[in-house]
Amino acid sequence: MKSEKTKIFLVEDNQNLRLVLKDYLEMLNYEVTACSDGEEGAKVFGKDKFDMCILDIMMPVKDGFTLAQEIRNIDSSVPIIFLTARTLKEDKIKGFKIGADDYITKPFSTEELSLRIEAILRRTQSVKISSILGKQESFQIGIFDFNYNALTLKSPSMSRNLTRKEADLLRLLSMHKNTLIPREIILKSVWGEDDYFIGRSMDVFITKLRKYLREDPNVAIKNVHGSGFKLEVIEVDEEPGVEE
Repeated sequence: MKSEKTKIFLVEDNQNLRLVLKDYLEMLNYEVTACSDGEEGAKVFGKDKFDMCILDIMMPVKDGFTLAQEIRNIDSSVPIIFLTARTLKEDKIKGFKIGADDYITKPFSTEELSLRIEAILRRTQSVKISSILGKQESFQIGIFDFNYNALTLKSPSMSRNLTRKEADLLRLLSMHKNTLIPREIILKSVWGEDDYFIGRSMDVFITKLRKYLREDPNVAIKNVHGSGFKLEVIEVDEEPGVEE
């Protein structure tokens, strides 16, 4: 039993499915705010703080991808699950590129949705608890200061907010700096599973992180073909010793 209800933001244009999902999730003791299309969802999202977003992709007026990008501009860390009747791999890759945490293809069972929600919430709640307890996880990566709990990457000249997936991936690489991490380990640790679509998504996130880190020439994410990735950091002494 949840002492404080988890707030779920649901946007689904199919009225029957929307009502069924809302009733089911409320039966599980979640607090659900439901909208009928992306435009309505964009107006409602900023009025409250949500713990989870469940967005249909194919909607009139404003689709789920567009809505998700607008949500990310407001809240970079809220988990997002996409619902879709389409099975195109391009859609899945686009969804993960935007920052989706999961992707469920219709038709699906309510039990499957519930399990996926619980799995994502367990991951996000563990981060919140560690933050509350003061167990801040910070990393020095060359000229960058990376704060995992705050979802920030800072250098002397810039400050960037990361998505939760970007932070999860960079944290794993930072914890094993200068060490090769196999692809399957990264996929299972950050995404929870290892398949073709998620593998493509990981490659997109690696490209993003490389762009964020390119300000420092001594920092690079190296791809060892067929094996995995390594965050390579060349340590540079700020005050080199004087020769005698």
